[in-house]
Amino acid sequence: MLKKTLFQLHWFFGISAGLVLALMGITGAAVSFQDEILRALNPQVLQVEKQVAGVLPPADLVARVEAAEGKKVAMLWVETESGFAARVFFTPPPGERRGQMRYVDPYTGDYMGDAVGQDFFGLMLQLHRFLAMGDTGRQITGACTLILIFFCLSGLYLRWPRQVASWRVWLTLDWAKKGRSFNWDLHSVAGTWCLLVYLLAALTGLSWSYEWYNKGLSKLLSDAPQNERIRQGRGAPPPAGPAPTADYNAIWSSIYSAAGPGLSAYNVRMPPVAGQPATVFYLLKNSPHDRALNQITLDPASGVISRHDRYGDKSFKAQLLTSLYALHVGSYFGLVGRIVLTLASLTMPLFFITGWLLYLDRRRKKHQIKSARKDLVHTTSDTPAWLIGFASQSGFAEQLAWQTASQLQAAGLPVKVQPLAAVSEQELHESNNALFVVSTFGDGEAPDSARGFERKVLGQALSLSSLNYAVLGLGDRQYQHFCGFAKRLHTWLAEHGGTTLFAPVEVDCGDPYALRHWQQQLGQLTGQPPVDTWKAPSYNNWTLSKRQLLNPDSSGSDVYLLVLTAPDTSSWLAGDLVEVLPRNCRGAIEQLLDGLGIANDTRVQLDGVSETLEQALASRQLPENRVHLVGLHAQALVDALVPLAMREYSIASIAADGVLELLVRQECHADGRLGVGSGWLTEYAQPGDAIRLRVRRNSGFHLPATPVPMILLGNGTGLAGLRSLLKARIADGQTRNWLLFGERNREHDFLCGDELVEWLIAGDLERLDLAFSRDQAEKFYVQDCLRQRAVELKKWLADGASLYICGSLKGMASGVDQVLNEVLGAEEVERLIEQGRYRRDVY
Repeated sequence: MLKKTLFQLHWFFGISAGLVLALMGITGAAVSFQDEILRALNPQVLQVEKQVAGVLPPADLVARVEAAEGKKVAMLWVETESGFAARVFFTPPPGERRGQMRYVDPYTGDYMGDAVGQDFFGLMLQLHRFLAMGDTGRQITGACTLILIFFCLSGLYLRWPRQVASWRVWLTLDWAKKGRSFNWDLHSVAGTWCLLVYLLAALTGLSWSYEWYNKGLSKLLSDAPQNERIRQGRGAPPPAGPAPTADYNAIWSSIYSAAGPGLSAYNVRMPPVAGQPATVFYLLKNSPHDRALNQITLDPASGVISRHDRYGDKSFKAQLLTSLYALHVGSYFGLVGRIVLTLASLTMPLFFITGWLLYLDRRRKKHQIKSARKDLVHTTSDTPAWLIGFASQSGFAEQLAWQTASQLQAAGLPVKVQPLAAVSEQELHESNNALFVVSTFGDGEAPDSARGFERKVLGQALSLSSLNYAVLGLGDRQYQHFCGFAKRLHTWLAEHGGTTLFAPVEVDCGDPYALRHWQQQLGQLTGQPPVDTWKAPSYNNWTLSKRQLLNPDSSGSDVYLLVLTAPDTSSWLAGDLVEVLPRNCRGAIEQLLDGLGIANDTRVQLDGVSETLEQALASRQLPENRVHLVGLHAQALVDALVPLAMREYSIASIAADGVLELLVRQECHADGRLGVGSGWLTEYAQPGDAIRLRVRRNSGFHLPATPVPMILLGNGTGLAGLRSLLKARIADGQTRNWLLFGERNREHDFLCGDELVEWLIAGDLERLDLAFSRDQAEKFYVQDCLRQRAVELKKWLADGASLYICGSLKGMASGVDQVLNEVLGAEEVERLIEQGRYRRDVY
């Protein structure tokens, strides 16, 4: 809660006070080297020829200046050996605080002229101190200076990394990052570099903003606070009264006797009225910095010293008080300090710009995510006669259920489509006609959304004598219990009196021929053939824009981040999938054709399109045994081979990112060959190549309809689906997120580690627990981490949290499921599944 509040205040103050601070930074940098710039622009005015006799004593210098100008001198600044012009300030007119300033030759008293650029630097100083708006501006700059202190402290807290001892985490910028990640990295890393400089500038600058702060500093740092000179009220004119009488010979005698031959510069400030002491500041040649001033208080008429404060005699804290201005401009640390402070001041606009970019990006993503959700809303009929129930793990069964409903509606039949989990015993008992489109999860299991239906309904003895039904089962023949759940559903319906409309249709990996058979059966049943035969899904050519290895030197298989660009406007929801059509590499094709006597550039027909044999074979399954292919001509060879099956991957980005990202692990067979799908994506396809894919809805893994806390668990490339969910949550301003992620070694396998830590620091991720199995003697996995966090798990679930798991079914997902049953109990786990609060996207 604290981190979220600080984050909200940080960005709110940033977009409101940031512009003022940026202006203060630029103007502060502009006046940092004011004297050097003015001297370079005005050498004839500000530099004088040194004379062996030395500078004139104050009495002679003042006498000559007053005689030439006809005005009384109120303040005099002279550098004894620098060769620079002296500055003389005359008594201000009534009602004003400071009179006219002139540059004079300290050796002759001659007027040197006006300096070009003086007015510009005067304006810069006015803007820096109070925005050239008087006391109102002073209040604004003072408030913004306080906000700068808040920025420094809150920013440090918000970006505090887990690897606090790693200087690279604190101070290095990853130039490979793009977009929001780079802006955030630049904002936080540059802020770390400038942190101490900004704190120093703010804590010293407040002395000129608030009198209460100045008095507090004096009380805290001064050796004798009661003797400290109190600044005249802001904007208050000097008191009225007779002008003071000054004996500059006596004053000079007192200055020289106090300073000695080491005198480097002196500044005489006459009181505004008679009867008050004059103040003299002087600098010695061996002074540690240009503001290590010694102070004399004396009677201007007699030169008698009433108080002498030597810089060297003060305690360290009192020296800091005297050096406030030197600390503020960096000269306390010499030329290097001034340069560092100037660079930091020039960097101030960077934080305003990057802060606004991050804010606008956040707003844009929230808007795009909401638009994408709105565009993908589906509606159903409220007057059903045919019940169509679906059970989907990845969304394909739901899609087919709606296509089935469309075919029935086209035949004039009313339908009701709903998830199997929502189908009650009463609905089954009262329905006359029902169609079930169900997938099988893993090796024969029901999809998560249908586990409650199988436990509650399929365990009951119902009379279904009036029910006519048909089942469309989806599965994968590589599993032993192919379409296991569909078969159990069909058996239960038949055993309890249901009459099958036609034999169950089983679909292997989206086989289009089996799907057309289902359509044909429905056409015979309704007496009207389908208007549109379901066709194989349409795939588009996306461009592989970038490929980045995420785990260099890992002991496991390489994992790559793939960035793909759509051929046109494309949208998807967090949690959705892509189906990729892979291609064989040229080496595998050449190996197949070797010895068959067919040239790879022979023209063939594939799906009505003329291609070379090499192009056609790139999309076909290449058998290891070629005996049955010997003697075939090119076209016959292509016709004898079946298409490559699509590969399915979780999307790792959101539509608002503007690109589609995947996390793909490179599969390597025992003989060294790469897997067809992963090999194509991670090795053979090159940036700029076309990747044929389509986005597919995965409604079972979409975000909850209402904003609730989320617990996300995953391992390896399973981070992809969780990453998209987190991005969508962050874009929507939801920060109650807990990620438990596992891999082999932290040093090499912390996939997207910088990004996850960035989210944690920014408060977008409330908790991040990591399980690196090979970083200790005993292997430690995500499920072990979850078991250790059992207390926190129960608290989050009590707050309404939803569980999302993405990764490998064997090992991680099954292990997490076991831990959940141990910690929560089997009944509670089933309840979470039925409520849609326990969702899995596993493989």
